[in-house]
Amino acid sequence: MHWDPAQYSLFGAERRRPFFDLVGQVGAVNPRRVVDLGCGPGTLTATLAERWPTAAVLGVDSSREMIAEAVGHAGGRVEFALGDAEDFSAVGVDVLVGNALLQWVPTHRELLVRWAGELEPGGWIAFQVPANFGSPSHRLMREVAESPRWHDRLGGVLRHDSTVAEPAEYLELLLGAGLRVAAWRTEYQQLLPGPDPVLEWVRGTGLRPVLDRLSAAEAADFEAEYGALLRRAYPRGAFGTVFPFLRTFVVAEKPGE
Repeated sequence: MHWDPAQYSLFGAERRRPFFDLVGQVGAVNPRRVVDLGCGPGTLTATLAERWPTAAVLGVDSSREMIAEAVGHAGGRVEFALGDAEDFSAVGVDVLVGNALLQWVPTHRELLVRWAGELEPGGWIAFQVPANFGSPSHRLMREVAESPRWHDRLGGVLRHDSTVAEPAEYLELLLGAGLRVAAWRTEYQQLLPGPDPVLEWVRGTGLRPVLDRLSAAEAADFEAEYGALLRRAYPRGAFGTVFPFLRTFVVAEKPGE
């Protein structure tokens, strides 16, 4: 799947906040190796080097476009590499961060258990995933994609609620893997400016599988149909468009030896 770093970086302040809320709950003091798995354009990866000034920090992403953008933040203790989550090994890792990544990885439940076993004693896993697959932004996208006009091209392309687990499932999964775990859910009330801001938001993330399947002309037609539904679902108010943004957070620590 192709990613557009510039589009993804729109609404940067809103996208960054869950990352900092997540990392702020990691209690690692002097980790030696910190990995940002699914690092995107690398802006947030660089902040991990500031948080842990003695750590070697690695950002990994499966998108060539994102890694090409991220290398601009490399240097000193920060490096970037192209790679898939399914192939990643947490051996030797003290802090593993997955920010808005695991919803794209169907096998992530099994991977979490494997990473828990590979993680260094005293190490941490921290991740957050969207919990809004049932919200109008995603439900309407699926309805348009599965409509008669688009079904042949887009049927089955988009993800459903089962893509991610409930917080309690992640809690039990990682407790069963021997970790100490905290899991919670937060709904941000994002106030987005400009015309069609929710459409602009999903262009950077959830709409990518659709855009990958369509020509430019087809994508414009799809967005026109979908965008009209979004405007009704998220009407602009006096101060902008309120876009509820529900996220699931998990932070887990592996006991030391």
